[in-house]
Amino acid sequence: MTVEETISTASAMTWSLRGRSLSLETRTRVMGILNVTPDSFSDGGRFLAPADAVRAGRRMIDQGADILDIGGESTRPGACEISIREELRRVLPAIEGLREVGDIPLSVDTRHAEVASKAVAAGADIINDVSALRHDPAMAEVAVSTGAGLVLMHMRGRPESMQRHPRYRNVVQEVRDFLAERVEAAIAAGIRKDALVVDPGIGFGKTVEHNVDLLADLDELIGMRRPVLIGVSRKSFLGALTGRGPDERLAAGIAAQAFAVLRGARILRVHDVKETCDALKILDMLRRRRT
Repeated sequence: MTVEETISTASAMTWSLRGRSLSLETRTRVMGILNVTPDSFSDGGRFLAPADAVRAGRRMIDQGADILDIGGESTRPGACEISIREELRRVLPAIEGLREVGDIPLSVDTRHAEVASKAVAAGADIINDVSALRHDPAMAEVAVSTGAGLVLMHMRGRPESMQRHPRYRNVVQEVRDFLAERVEAAIAAGIRKDALVVDPGIGFGKTVEHNVDLLADLDELIGMRRPVLIGVSRKSFLGALTGRGPDERLAAGIAAQAFAVLRGARILRVHDVKETCDALKILDMLRRRRT
């Protein structure tokens, strides 16, 4: 490996978040999901009250979460867009309350620049944009001006329609090309490369077979030299493969996540923090020993 390749690889194992660096080299990071929505597919309605959201966040921190991802707008298949005012009403109290709890990095799951800007002002460190800067033209400037970490995710279509007959010639190549283009667009807009993480968007405009193909060939995305985030927790393709409901997909999710880590994923976005952290203690130990 050349000196340039070594530097590039080391950079890909670090995530820059508003003046702090999160190392991804020796330990897979866990991003706990905290939806403050009435209609998310798995936990909708459970954490609408700010006090309930803060308690849930604190519980995930105690269980080992490295990051909390707070979302106020459901992006499940068929979900409709809500007003920015309503999204802000949901997420800001949760972010403010969690920021008082400790120094854990907080992420805001939003497609809207105004929500992202106010969320970062309230204490968020990361913008998790399922549209990869395509939904709101002002989002890139928010990322530049705040220095927040940024997740760029692949999604075919919009949440309202993304699961209506999604088609690809080669899903792995098309997702890779899309993410590479969005990384270049983000850098061209002034966003630091080390602030960027990519997410293939499992379940976002994909069939069961597309999701399986992306996980099986996830190492194709690792060559982009940016950390890869994977979110498979409780998703419907696991139910299609196992016949289990959302609350019975833990084992299937752990299996898919473990395979993704062995293929190079460095951040897992999950509902079940405790169980995921337990699995990763063993998996990361074996991975380090192997290398």
